[in-house]
Amino acid sequence: MWREWIPFWRPGLSPQSSDVDLLFTGLLIASALVLGLLFFLLALFCVRYRAGNQIDRGHRTSKSWHWEVSWTVASFICFLGLFVWGASVYFEMYRTPTDELVVFVVAKQWMWKTQHPGGQSEIDALHVPLRRPVRLVMASQDVIHSFYIPALRLKHDVVPGRYQDLELEIDKPGSYHLFCAEYCGTDHSGMIGEIVAMEPADFSRWLTQQAPSSPLADEGGALFRQLGCSGCHGKGSKVRAPPLEGLYGKPVPLSDGSSVVADDKYIRDSILLPRSQIVASYEPLMPSFAGKLSEDQLLRLVVYVKSLAGNRS
Repeated sequence: MWREWIPFWRPGLSPQSSDVDLLFTGLLIASALVLGLLFFLLALFCVRYRAGNQIDRGHRTSKSWHWEVSWTVASFICFLGLFVWGASVYFEMYRTPTDELVVFVVAKQWMWKTQHPGGQSEIDALHVPLRRPVRLVMASQDVIHSFYIPALRLKHDVVPGRYQDLELEIDKPGSYHLFCAEYCGTDHSGMIGEIVAMEPADFSRWLTQQAPSSPLADEGGALFRQLGCSGCHGKGSKVRAPPLEGLYGKPVPLSDGSSVVADDKYIRDSILLPRSQIVASYEPLMPSFAGKLSEDQLLRLVVYVKSLAGNRS
């Protein structure tokens, strides 16, 4: 590729890392050119209009519209091009492939807890297969954290009270550093981990060796029944509540006339803030579970509802 001819260029470890490096280099060059032009004009005006120089200083209030319009339009086009370039890289990084692997991440002071759909859990580590898109669904248990993988040029804040999505894909096997890039308390510097990229066959063996007690969906189903949710949302319930079978990924009409797609965020908000988005033709009877469930428990309930997507009553 033509990028290999760039001095000191190092290939990226993911499909987008080289694009991020190239964009960063472009921003540095553009900033250096603007800075160089600024210092050149400062030096030119200092020399030309110094006190001892005999130069015409009349018409100081007159405007040279052709110069001002020219440099304004040129600057606008230059920075608009940088914006379009950055936006294209952003949308490419956050596209949603169809065959992606979903992994859940819960940030706490001061650790990263990752959870695979099969029930396998890790602390301060994440094993992923090579050359397969992975979507991280991230939540914070306490304060703002930031999930940062320098080798992949990926960083995303993890904010309490909402889910954050991050797409990643790794092309080369190895172990890569994971940091928290947002100050989160006294032991912030110790909130580190590793991303382990493995060949697909090795990753499958690793999953088998972890021997989870049960899949997340099963644990979520048990919690669903333990909290009494099945008394309203289960089949044969005497309470009229929205059915959950086949819900995930479908549009949900709301009582205010709008609609929302039933994604991870909607399910989470429906558990914690059930009166914020009331389903059309249903009464707001569901109690709030805010402050009663941990992020780990919320995660299991969301996975359980997602597992009902293929079931219709």
